[in-house]
Amino acid sequence: MKLLTQKEATDIDLKLFNDYKFSVDQLMELAGLSCAHSISKCYNDSVLTPKVLVCCGPGNNGGDGLVCARHLALMGFRPVIYYPKRTDNALYKNLTHQCEKMNIPFVQEAPKTGDIDANFSVVVDALFGFSFKPPVRESFTPIMKSLVETKIPVASIDIPSGWDVEKGPTEEKSLNPDLLISLTAPKLCSSHFKGQYHYLGGRFVPPSLQEEFSLNLPEYPGTESCVRL
Repeated sequence: MKLLTQKEATDIDLKLFNDYKFSVDQLMELAGLSCAHSISKCYNDSVLTPKVLVCCGPGNNGGDGLVCARHLALMGFRPVIYYPKRTDNALYKNLTHQCEKMNIPFVQEAPKTGDIDANFSVVVDALFGFSFKPPVRESFTPIMKSLVETKIPVASIDIPSGWDVEKGPTEEKSLNPDLLISLTAPKLCSSHFKGQYHYLGGRFVPPSLQEEFSLNLPEYPGTESCVRL
């Protein structure tokens, strides 16, 4: 299976949008749903409380997190969202509104490590995606510190936040997620992943596009939206 560079990941997205005429919200919905399914498969039977902290960044990765939170709520989890950098973009405003209408609570302050460990069973890391370039901006330092230090499992969407998309961890104390959900295809940094679960989600890549980029993706079982790697 091919591991994507940052440019290849960008090129595939552009092909999906321009050549295959997918919309951002279409792909985001499918990606976020596959993330929720992956999390449910890994933690549904093992968590003491179904309370999940979902940390969302300002870009598409954060949008995936908002979709994931909504689907986790429908699956019986109790998500709480930390979304510090909201945008006026209509898509993200709508995703936020959908979560609010489902009575999913939002917290304004970055939860500290002790609060996370005491009140949640899983953290969803949807802060930064494959377009991220280190270092982490100062405004995200507190939540990144909590994610690095927490003792409960962290599930990272596509890229563990703070990692270089190709080189992997960039700091001595970097995020070490328990679950990585690669979207579309794994990125080069996933070769540094040492966690317990690695899933592939985003079952929307047309066969012709898979062939064009020589992705060699695994087969998804049956009607599943995710597959364990």
